Amino acid sequence: MAAVTDDEVIRKRLLIDGNGAGDDRRINLLVKSFIKWCNSGSQEEGYSQYQRMLSTLSQCEFSMRKTLLVYDMNLREMENYEKIYKEIECSIAGAHEKIAECKKQILQAKRIRKNRQEYDALAKVIQRHPDRHETLKELEALGKELEHLSHIKESVEDKLELRRKQFHVLLSTIHELQQTLENGEKLSEVEEAQETSMETDPKP
Repeated sequence: MAAVTDDEVIRKRLLIDGNGAGDDRRINLLVKSFIKWCNSGSQEEGYSQYQRMLSTLSQCEFSMRKTLLVYDMNLREMENYEKIYKEIECSIAGAHEKIAECKKQILQAKRIRKNRQEYDALAKVIQRHPDRHETLKELEALGKELEHLSHIKESVEDKLELRRKQFHVLLSTIHELQQTLENGEKLSEVEEAQETSMETDPKP
């Protein structure tokens, strides 16, 4: 038969001992005390063994009550741990919801900021241009100025047309005068020629 190692003995004793409080030793002592009490020869020895059994029973009962208290405490701790675990799960779920809500708020804030920047840029463009009332006044003033310039243009065109007609009449007059002068010169030449011819002809 193979020899039993120390580790196996210790393992078996721990399995028998329960929580390691020495209950197996107390039970063994109780059994031995009971056997001695049964085999006791005198009344004093029996009474002594009886007292030992009572003491061992008290220790066993105390150990049992202690074990029950530890067991109840472990149950309460397990319930408390489960409660804490559920609270942690609820907190994690709430944190995820808050994170999702914060993300939505961040996106909304980004959209608002972008719209505000676009509005500011548009406002700057609008401020660089005059308002509608001033624009209408300027357009009205430009219209009046354009109308005045149109009248001036018509007046200048009329004067130019008159000057053109007068220049044409002047040119015609100059041309007629030139023709008259030329005709007068020709006539003078003819008359001079006739006079010269008469002077050179002999008298009869």
